[in-house]
Amino acid sequence: MRGKPSHDGRVDWVDYAKGFCIVFVVMMHSTLGVEAAVGHPGWLHHAVAFALPFRMPDFFMISGLFLANVIDRPWRIYLDRKVAHFAYFYLLWMTIQIAVKAPLIVHENDLTEVLRLYLVSLIDPFGTLWFIYMLPIFFIFIRLTRRVPAPLVWLFGAALEIAHINTGWMVPDEFAARFVYCYTGYIFAKAIFALTARAQAHPALGLSGLVAWAFVNGTMVYLGYESRPFISLGLGLMGACAVVTAAALMAKSDLFMPLRYCGRNSIVIYLAFFLPMAAARAALLRLNWIHDVGSVSALVTLAGVTGSLCLFWAVRGTALRFLFERPAPFWLAPPKRPALQPAE
Repeated sequence: MRGKPSHDGRVDWVDYAKGFCIVFVVMMHSTLGVEAAVGHPGWLHHAVAFALPFRMPDFFMISGLFLANVIDRPWRIYLDRKVAHFAYFYLLWMTIQIAVKAPLIVHENDLTEVLRLYLVSLIDPFGTLWFIYMLPIFFIFIRLTRRVPAPLVWLFGAALEIAHINTGWMVPDEFAARFVYCYTGYIFAKAIFALTARAQAHPALGLSGLVAWAFVNGTMVYLGYESRPFISLGLGLMGACAVVTAAALMAKSDLFMPLRYCGRNSIVIYLAFFLPMAAARAALLRLNWIHDVGSVSALVTLAGVTGSLCLFWAVRGTALRFLFERPAPFWLAPPKRPALQPAE
């Protein structure tokens, strides 16, 4: 039955949902980068704007779905799975990204600016990597507050999101904006699984709900209300539910298998997409063969997704596999696959 764990312990619709979101993340960075370079938006900008209310809320909600399975494990195991895992990849790829940008930084400033940026990135997430920086913070906070009544913690997270805190530092700002979604996945996991099961059992009902949601979400974005207090929280929660519903429906067919593969390897794409994305953007804009901004953005998005996967395929089984596989010396506890796991 679709929606059940497969032979490798994964849940199919979770992979589809993460694949859906990681593609939208790459699309957002690709589109905004191209538009900034040419000075005006293209047709893909509308898709990026439509996804703004739910793109990251769904990612964080999915990340909290399986937390209940490990929340009471010994601290050493918990820290290994939920902190060390993400810390390793953040430090590695933050170093890679800064190294790639270092020549330009030195040209515009000096070498001390590179060092300053590196040190600041240890406490304020660097570039596109902020998502995996924030996850361990959420996981530790949820572990420390697991004895606090869940409604109180959820209301605390909702109040932070509604407050739209803007200190200029990413950790407090993103904690306030995103924690409620991760916690929602944690405490409402059973309800979310029930929602996806119902969508698969009644596809027409699921599609009707998606149409209604798309109209509401699109209308709020068109009117410019998507970032207003209360509305942003409502759209984030509705959008996250819509994505998992769509993922559950896509999981009923093999037509969307490439999207599932992206979800299974979402962390690979997330870590590495900036390299092929930047290269494709520079090449396409320099060659100037395609004049439509939206089409260039779409090709850059495709390059970001496929290019990161190609890098992953190229280093598997080589000494460079540490780019996407945490080596044994960096484990705090022996590896052990959970019965259910998110697409990470």
